[in-house]
Amino acid sequence: MQVGIEAINIYCGSAAINVSDLAKARNLDNDRFENLLMKEKTVPMPFEDPISNGVNAAKPILDKLSEDEKNSIDLLITCTESGVDFGKSMSTYIHHYLDLSRNCRLFELKNACYSGTAGLQMAVNFILSQTAPGRKALVVATDIMRVGTVEGSFDSSFAEPSTGSGAVAMLVSDYPVVFQIDQGANGYYGYEVFDTCRPVPDAEAGDADLSLLSYLDCSENAFKQYQNRVEGADYKETFDYLAYHTPFGGMVKGAHRSMMRKLKRAKPAVIETDFQERVMPSLNYCQRVGNIMGATCHLALTSAIDNGSFDRAKRLGVFSYGSGCCSEFYSGVATSESQSVLRSFDIAGHLSNRYDMTIEEYEKTFDVNSELKFGTRNYKVDPQQFSEPFSHVNGNGKLIFSEVKDYHRKYEWV
Repeated sequence: MQVGIEAINIYCGSAAINVSDLAKARNLDNDRFENLLMKEKTVPMPFEDPISNGVNAAKPILDKLSEDEKNSIDLLITCTESGVDFGKSMSTYIHHYLDLSRNCRLFELKNACYSGTAGLQMAVNFILSQTAPGRKALVVATDIMRVGTVEGSFDSSFAEPSTGSGAVAMLVSDYPVVFQIDQGANGYYGYEVFDTCRPVPDAEAGDADLSLLSYLDCSENAFKQYQNRVEGADYKETFDYLAYHTPFGGMVKGAHRSMMRKLKRAKPAVIETDFQERVMPSLNYCQRVGNIMGATCHLALTSAIDNGSFDRAKRLGVFSYGSGCCSEFYSGVATSESQSVLRSFDIAGHLSNRYDMTIEEYEKTFDVNSELKFGTRNYKVDPQQFSEPFSHVNGNGKLIFSEVKDYHRKYEWV
């Protein structure tokens, strides 16, 4: 039986900022900044949140389905560390605005940046269980970081240029035309480490150096466990492309360099060539969005498939890492048909159609963001407050966040 991703799409907002301009405005060291390998980052507007982003990522997938196919979705998993409620699942809102069948399991997973992989693997095993033959699962990984929601949350650090906002939606079934999962080819590795956390829902804290060390440790040991389970697996020869969880491109480059040195004893020139050929296609979209936590790993996967060369079926290795920590290395196969299906969603066009914000416009979002802190009871969103980004979604059939009324979130199609 085959299983994997039948369709995948992203939605990464209506506005972005050039991170080189941001680095200059923050007086960041240019040499260190260049090592981030970042170009742009999504700037979340007040009318965007994890729910609207998730719906906007998933709707184009569902629009391609027949009514019977849509009603065959038995499972909806929302994967996030940006929940809007301590109890109520975001999947209920997403389920409602996607108009899915009421005969559907709805729940939310929270596990830092590993959450999207946790949801995908749960959906894969739901399909493999054959308890509901012919049914499908929808996995929506969605995260957001609003700069300025907590005073001093970035303190002009290198974290600010790499934080993003967006969602990845994946339809999982026994018709894996986009990405066929290698069944049983998984390496897990995790332990308790306090590298990154969210002590309050609106801001992150932690130890950046410890997070890098934990990431490197997990990338090596998750792959070694994969090797133990998959006979003959070789880091260099088995995988045509690699897609890593990408907090920023420089972290991935460091991990790949470490793996090539330890596992293949490769020289610097060989490592650089290999990085450009096998890893760089996965970074294209991540460089334009920033870290969207639970969704980033699969943003990298979409980028690898969309920007790679598929003259034949090719195997991709995927590394997922979530702080705290849990990690997994798994793999699958994509083809030219995979690329054709993915390109029908025009992800590159979506990213290019975002409004380019100035530093001044970007910083004007800070005060509004402070009014949208977790637990806000009542708030009415004025989309015209940022009219240029709004013009990029208005009239395009997108869902926007419009209001909080006695804690109940409201949305509108525009």
